[in-house]
Parts: sequence; C-alpha cells; structure tokens
Amino acid sequence: MLWIILIAGVMGLLFAAYLGRGIVRQEIQNKKVEEISLIIHKGALTFLNREYRIMAVFAIIIAAILYFALENGLELAVSFIAGAFLSAVAGRIGMHIATKANARTAEACEKNIDSGLKIAFNSGVVVGLTVVSLGLLGITAFYFLPQFKDPQLIFGFTFGASYIALFARVGGGIYTKAADVGADLVGKIERGIPEDDPRNPAVIADNVGDNVGDVAGMGADLFESYVESIVAAMVIGFLAYTSNRENYVLLPLAISAAGILAAITGTFFVRVGKSKNLIWTLNKGILAASLLTVASSYFIISYMVKNLGIFWATLSGLLAGIAIGLSTEYYTSNKRKPTRTISEASRTGAGTNVIEGLAIGMWSTIIPVLSVSIAILAAFFLANGVNNFSEGLYGVAISAVGMLATLGITLATDTYGPVADNAAGISEMANLGKKTRERAESLDAVGNTTAAIGKGFAIGSAALTSLVLFVTFAEITGIKSINVADPTVLVGLFVGGLLPFIFAAMLMGSVGKAAMHIVNEARRQFKEIKGLAQGKAKPDYHKCIDISTKAALREMILPGILVIVTPIAVGILLGPEALGGLLAGKTVVGFLMAVFMANSGGAWDNAKKYIEEGKFGGKGSFAHKAAVVGDTVGDPFKDTAGPSLNILIKLMGIVSIVFVPLFI
Repeated sequence: MLWIILIAGVMGLLFAAYLGRGIVRQEIQNKKVEEISLIIHKGALTFLNREYRIMAVFAIIIAAILYFALENGLELAVSFIAGAFLSAVAGRIGMHIATKANARTAEACEKNIDSGLKIAFNSGVVVGLTVVSLGLLGITAFYFLPQFKDPQLIFGFTFGASYIALFARVGGGIYTKAADVGADLVGKIERGIPEDDPRNPAVIADNVGDNVGDVAGMGADLFESYVESIVAAMVIGFLAYTSNRENYVLLPLAISAAGILAAITGTFFVRVGKSKNLIWTLNKGILAASLLTVASSYFIISYMVKNLGIFWATLSGLLAGIAIGLSTEYYTSNKRKPTRTISEASRTGAGTNVIEGLAIGMWSTIIPVLSVSIAILAAFFLANGVNNFSEGLYGVAISAVGMLATLGITLATDTYGPVADNAAGISEMANLGKKTRERAESLDAVGNTTAAIGKGFAIGSAALTSLVLFVTFAEITGIKSINVADPTVLVGLFVGGLLPFIFAAMLMGSVGKAAMHIVNEARRQFKEIKGLAQGKAKPDYHKCIDISTKAALREMILPGILVIVTPIAVGILLGPEALGGLLAGKTVVGFLMAVFMANSGGAWDNAKKYIEEGKFGGKGSFAHKAAVVGDTVGDPFKDTAGPSLNILIKLMGIVSIVFVPLFI
C-alpha cells in the first residue's frame, strides 16, 4: 500500500511537470507583454528569496531547540526541516509557474476566452498538484523509515510546514495589500485613472503582490492543512486501535492518494461549453474529482478496514467543504443579493457601504460554523464514538482528510485567480485592445469568486484541522475533559480568545503603515516625474516593489514569534489543562473572525466590481468612489488578516503537540 501511495504522489508531480512545461514552452509574441511579465516575475522571486533567507535563519534556531530540548529531538528536528523545505519548494514552483502563465494568459485571450482559461487553470493545477504530491510523498517517505513508525514523530514535518505557512501568509498578505491599497487610493480615488493603468507607480507592485499573497501564501496555507490533517488522523489511528492498527494508520494516506488521482482526472472536465458559464466550467472539474474520491474512498475503506462508518465520516468532511464553498459563493458573488445590497448602500456613501459589508460578513459565519459542527458530530457518531470515544475521534480526524482529499483541484481553481488578475492587468498596460481586456476581466471576475470560495474552503479546513489537532493534543496528554471553572483554564480560554484579535490588529496595522509609504511614493512620482500623468514618461515601478518587500519582511517577524511562543509559555507556566483552554479559545474566535473577515472583504471587492459593470452610475460615480473605500477596508480583511488567522489556529495546535513533553 505504501508503494501505491508513493506512485500516486509521483504521478501528481509528473502531471504537474507536464502541464508546467506546456505553459512555459509557449512563446510570448508581444515584447511589451514580455517586459511587464518579467518585472512581475523578478519582483515576486526577489521577495520570495529574501523571505526564505530570513525564514532559514529562524528554522535553524527552531530545529536546534527541538534537538536539544525534547526527547526524540533528532527525529523531530529532521522532519521539521524536511516539512519546511518541501513547503518552500512547493511555494517556489507555484510562484514560478504563476508568473510565467500571466503573460501567456493575456495573449491567449487575444484568440478566445477558452484559451485564456486553459492556461490560467493549468497553472493553478501545477500549484495544486505540487502541493498535495510533495505533502503526501514527504509524509509517506518518513513513515517508510523504522524510526518513524510512531507517527507522532512525523508531527515535526507538519510543524515545519506550519512554520513556512505562517511567514508566507503573513509576509505575502502584508505585501499584496499594502501595494493594492496604495495603488487604489492614488490611482482610482486621487487621480481617477483605471485599475492597472501603467502610469500608476504602484501597479506592478500590486501585480507582484497577487502572486506572493494568493499563490505562495495560499499554497503554503493549504499544504499545512493537508499534511496536518493526514498526520493527525494517523496518530489518532495509532492510539485508538489495537486490532488492524497498521491499516487505520495508512488509511488517511490511501484516501489522499486517491484524491490526487481524482484531481488529475477532474482537470479533463474543465472546458468552456456552449453556455460560456465560467464558474460552472471550473465547478465541473471539482464535482468530477469529488465524485471519484467518494467512490474510490468507499472501496479503499471497505478493503483496508471493513468499517463503513469510517466511509460516512470521510464523506461528512467532504460535504462540509462543499457547503462552506457554496455559502462563500452566495455571500461574496456579485450575482447574489448580499453583495448587491453593499453596492446599493454605496449610493449614500462610504459609511453605509462599510456598515453593510460588516453586517454581511457577520451573517456569513452561520453556515460555515453549522457545517463544521454537523460534520464533527456526524463523523464522531458514525465512527462508533458512542461505544468508543477514541474511535469517534478518529472519525473526526478522517473527516478532515475527506475535506482536503481533492485539494489538488480545489487549490487550482483558487490560484487560477491571481494569474487571471495579472493577465487583465498586463492586457491593460500593454494595450492589447478592448476585446482582450474584456475577456481577461471576465476570467478575473470568476477568479474573484473562486478565490473567495477558496478562502472559505481554506478557513473551513483550517477549523476542522485545528479541532483535530486539539483532540490529538487531548489524546496525547490523556486529558479527558477540561474544567472551565478552574481559574487557570479560564485564563487560558481568555488568552486564546484574545490572540486572534491581537494577531489581526498587528497585520491590519502593518498593511496600513506600508500602504501609507506606497501612497506617498506614488504621489511623489506623479509630482516629480514630468509627463507621468500624461503618459509621456515611465514611473519607477521598482521603488514601490522595494517598499512593499521591506515592509512585509519587517512586519512579519513579531506576529510569527507571538504565535509560536505563547502556547509554550502558557503550557509551562499554567499546565496542559490551561493550554487546552487556550487551544479551544483561539479555535472558536479565530474561526469566526477568519470567516467574517474573508467574506466581508470578498463581498466589498465584488460590490465594487458590480458598480464598475455600469450599475448605480458605473466607474467614476459617487457610488463607485464609496465602493472603492469599502474595498480598501476589505482588502487587508480578506487577503491579510483573515487568511493569516488560518495559520494561527493551526500552528498553535502543532506547537502544543510537539512541545507536550515540556508541559507534563
């Protein structure tokens, strides 16, 4: 079975390489398009290289602490470095292919929209399959080794993945939104020029930010969720079962392998039909992959453990992921009522726009919370939780694996968005014509919706994974219940609930400060570069890229230290029960805040785009300017603070598990 799992992982990588090679081999015809794409490519990789150098230093320090402070420190340190390395490799590959695909997507849109969709989506598939294949291969390779037959030691691998995800999400999120907000405030509001206008000095930094935030950041986020859900299920299977233990430990790997093969198959269903419904085009692939995963999981579970309760538990996680995605689409799409009410509220100013957006975000928490709650209860009872508590916990863990099994294609529909966004920007800056721009904007509009759905899926999977990590912590420490009347537990609960607020505040403040620097630099260039406003001179794009890069790298360190140090301090000073209270508090508050911020931001963004389509006065109208303000508030909500909370709620769980020996 291990060899079959490895073969599935290798097939995923080979298919990703095949698609990536097909994209890169396409020649770029327009020299202006090639020039702009090259600036974006170099800017993105420069940021990533500088970020990785900083992370490498901290990774060595953490590995040394694991080695000297813990029993089995060598195994944990080695697996930590491996998890960090593979996550970084996945991010580097994703960034490379996305910044190569943007120009080719723009030129393909000159022919027809189907060609543009194919390149953008295939680049997303490269990212998605690279993430899941490297994750699965890394875990399986460690489990092959006799030193790692106790899967608890593989938590070092997931810690490494979490570590990279934290800095990739936080650093990328600060970069992308500082550039985006700065570009919008100067370009749209002050100068009244179109989005992606080449006269705007911050426009290239904005395009770079789409990649560092929504490709490298999202990929690292879901790489973390993917490997954590698998390893947590393996550990609980190891602890919960004595009969047929080996197969229960291997089952999460087998289901994930089937998901990779299903994702590959699902890509062949993504073709634009006669209806030209682009959302349905992408959803066809996800639906096909999901159905194949369900069918293959049934046979795998029947063969390996002969326990259909586990199959229904797996299915509950998959259905919860679909429900969260549909809910996110409803609250953030400009084809739906909630977002259109924000557009209508813009007619009376930015204040009413912001109020309506906040309300929509709060309402949008209902379905994700209920979906995850129902999945937890269903998985627990279907897996025989009534008769055996530990087996019920295994059901909850396997439901998280089910939710993430099709990640290879669900991540593809998300990272497709930044490529389409870049293509729209490049077509504007390179003057490829109105028709090309409209086609690229159609792909971008769908990308906004798929990105919002992807964020909802990432948040839902983070919540379920975090809960699985919490029950794993309880199993390892032997804690059967937590007494909230205990003062130390109550303190832990409050600290856990406080952390998401402090963390989000740090990131929002960082975006605000960096955006002010971008605004001042853009204003300076418009003032000092003669002919820039008339399009007779070129702006200094590199200056804004440099400002965003330095701000992101500087501001990401303190939030990272906070997330890693706090659970260790609480565990040592107040004990494992108080730490359990902290884990419960940060999960509940962090999950709700992440959903609220992501959906508010997505709705504000699409409300602005709805007005730009010609509604309520169209571009340049009073309503449009109010909607731009709302979108400016929403940008750090949906692309910085909200997604970064995913990492907070997962990473603190992993840190708590890895450092358990210090608390007991």
